[in-house]
Amino acid sequence: MTTTYPSIRRRKRASWPCSAAAPALDVQALLDTVGVATRVVEYRPADTIFSQGDVSDTVLYIRKGGVTLSVRSTVGKEAVVAVLGKGDFFGEGCLAGQPRRTASATAIAPSAINVIGATEMVRLIHEQHALADRFISHVLARNIHVEEDLVDQLFNSIETRLARALLLLARYGTPDQPQRVLARISQDALAAMVGTTEARVSLLMKKFRRLGFIDRDRRSLTIHDSLLSVVLHD
Repeated sequence: MTTTYPSIRRRKRASWPCSAAAPALDVQALLDTVGVATRVVEYRPADTIFSQGDVSDTVLYIRKGGVTLSVRSTVGKEAVVAVLGKGDFFGEGCLAGQPRRTASATAIAPSAINVIGATEMVRLIHEQHALADRFISHVLARNIHVEEDLVDQLFNSIETRLARALLLLARYGTPDQPQRVLARISQDALAAMVGTTEARVSLLMKKFRRLGFIDRDRRSLTIHDSLLSVVLHD
């Protein structure tokens, strides 16, 4: 039986209560204008942003592009634990005293990342209340997605997991408008996200394309609303 996800099914109504009565905070503009000690780093697809075990002393914000967070076991088995996009924070464990990165971060598209020192981020959270609200929203949403990912891995088919991964990459289920046209992502990366083989992903992507759920060319991947039917059907 397929398990459905409220955050995707009711995506038009899902929002952080603190921002319901006001325009969404432009975090990028705030970081550019309030004198934050930050730097912007550009990454190409497959570039490593940080590795599991690195010193954890910065919070990162995605200005554009996409990032996966993955963990590797002592025997070399790897699993993707989060897929992030424009407007997401990551690396926030340093704010809770985490001395080392517990996951690796890898760019999955041409990306621009703000790198903010932990001390500077704490100052911002105390002084910029709108940013604090946005950051809390991010942390809560991440917790919800972790729970959904666990259910996804335990109960859903590979086809459903792949469809959900594509929808999350396209920002379905977030307060933002879906980003239907994405930079093309490798099938190897998609396989890691859903816990299957590249060959299986290739077959399913061909099926999705044949059914009109997606379109692909050499540079981009287009996600159509009809792909939701794979996730939402009972």
